[in-house]
Amino acid sequence: MSPYILCTLLLSLGLGTTLTFASSHWLLAWMGLEINTLAIIPLMAQHHHPRAAEAATKYFLTQATAAALILFASTTNAWITGEWDIQHLSHPLANTTIILALALKMGLAPVHFWLPEVLQGLDLTTGLILSTWQKLAPFALILQMSPTNPSLLVFLGLLSTLVGGWGGLNQTQLRKILAYSSIAHLGWMILILQFAPTLTLLSLLLYITMTSTTFLTFKLNGATNINSLATSWTKSPTLTALVPLSLLSLGGLPPLSGFMPKWLILQELTKQSLPMTATIAALSALLSLYFYLRLCYAMTLTIAPNTLTAPTPWRLPSLQTTLPLALLMMLTLALLPLTPTTLALLSP
Repeated sequence: MSPYILCTLLLSLGLGTTLTFASSHWLLAWMGLEINTLAIIPLMAQHHHPRAAEAATKYFLTQATAAALILFASTTNAWITGEWDIQHLSHPLANTTIILALALKMGLAPVHFWLPEVLQGLDLTTGLILSTWQKLAPFALILQMSPTNPSLLVFLGLLSTLVGGWGGLNQTQLRKILAYSSIAHLGWMILILQFAPTLTLLSLLLYITMTSTTFLTFKLNGATNINSLATSWTKSPTLTALVPLSLLSLGGLPPLSGFMPKWLILQELTKQSLPMTATIAALSALLSLYFYLRLCYAMTLTIAPNTLTAPTPWRLPSLQTTLPLALLMMLTLALLPLTPTTLALLSP
């Protein structure tokens, strides 16, 4: 792809998200989401491969459906109440429809069906953009809304944590595992959204940090399935020693950074007299932890078989830039002691 075209598409991605952030009118927010969608589709289809074309088509259809629902619901609300303002979406039908449409845009269960399939057809760089940057605009809209049915967000959050845990158990493709990991983490964020928006923001920032570390590691090693992880130690032994820690951080184990949001979310749910919700969420985290442990085992405790199904990788030094990966790895592993400072920075 030409650098000029790539630059235009990346600037359009930034413009779409910024427009949604800055808007208080539903039509402007819808325009920002549409610019976002149209900018990422050429990035998805840049590799002329049937899987990439299939992923781009599926993504376009689901995002178009979600955008149509948002437009329909906001128009309905304006027709009934005369309000286009995002924070004054008071009609119950319009409110519920838009929350479900934004859940479809992000890939929350039960409307998560497209995310693993789309992510599997992309390269790791575009997959990273889809898993991180594309979540920001819908989250900004949900944060501004006041849901008329509080139990809906709790239901979506719990279902997403369970689906994200169960769905990743029998996967061998790394991109599908990361897709189900994304669904589970989004569930944690939505679960706490109406009680403590600051914790949702903290969880989102830490999720972006941890999943970027994982994607960049797999990109550096050229790994797309679990079997190919076994050859990582020959390419980058130091990174191979650190990656299990970053995966366990993604799973939420102390004393790593990923423990921070889960700990604070469970604490807040208990304060809100939702002990059963907190218990189910904590147990669903164990499901996710299982497939992270599988990746750790495949990467550090196994030796590649002689007959790999993937092409044999060259044992040559990688020319990729590793500074972003080093910084993200440090944040993924060492932020837990800074929890009070982080909360103080994010609190209004």
